[in-house]
Amino acid sequence: MAGRVDGKRILVTGGAAGLGAAFVRRLAQEGAHVIVADVRDVVGRSLAAQTGGSYLHLDVTSEREWQQAMSWAEQELGGLDGLVNNAGIAASTGAEDIEGIELDDLHRIFAVNVDGTVLGCKHALPLMARSGPGAIVNLSSIAALIPAAFVIAYGASKATIAHLTRSVAMHCASRGYGIRCNSVHPGQVRTEMMNTIIDRVGRETSMGLPAAEQVFLDQIPLGKFQEPDDIAHAVLFLLSDEARFITGSQLVVDGGMTLSN
Repeated sequence: MAGRVDGKRILVTGGAAGLGAAFVRRLAQEGAHVIVADVRDVVGRSLAAQTGGSYLHLDVTSEREWQQAMSWAEQELGGLDGLVNNAGIAASTGAEDIEGIELDDLHRIFAVNVDGTVLGCKHALPLMARSGPGAIVNLSSIAALIPAAFVIAYGASKATIAHLTRSVAMHCASRGYGIRCNSVHPGQVRTEMMNTIIDRVGRETSMGLPAAEQVFLDQIPLGKFQEPDDIAHAVLFLLSDEARFITGSQLVVDGGMTLSN
């Protein structure tokens, strides 16, 4: 089934590294022209060149930069068929539980994870509506679906994205835009972000890295950590015409972690 998103113009935020880079590569393999949108210009431009796409410098918390990005997409590509709101952060500079979280950390995490997703939907929708049928995928997390006491701000931000997704899906459907909006909820994927969380837990509990890693692994019924491509396959499906009747849904890709919650 090669060419599952052939010819589609898809923008991926946070696309230069981690999960975003996996999305970019997978979508390009299936024929999309992918716009790598990030603030990491050197690696972003390199990835865009490797995959035959385009690079845009985009701070997702800036409404002006979103407006500029959509103007560029319309002028240079003639429109936009897909958007992946992937850019996100998890780490706080201080404590990350409810008793210790600092408001500055909370606001910083929400600015990237929530504001960035809201602005992406807000400014992409008019262009996508003019371009024809399209799809938005918002990256949430299983932290939106189960208690996440040790990353309170991150979990709350991802729960907000899950709710936002359903509201955007209803908005688009009621206005006849022909735009679908769904959320993807990864479990424990071995990215730099996940490694940082495991390392922090190991240090703060004094159990050490190997023991902390095992604690996280024991939460996964399928018995192994996910790879970025596992999430990329889900994103590809939701952006493809195979998912043309799926909107407002939560696609959980977690190895079974939510089974006991």
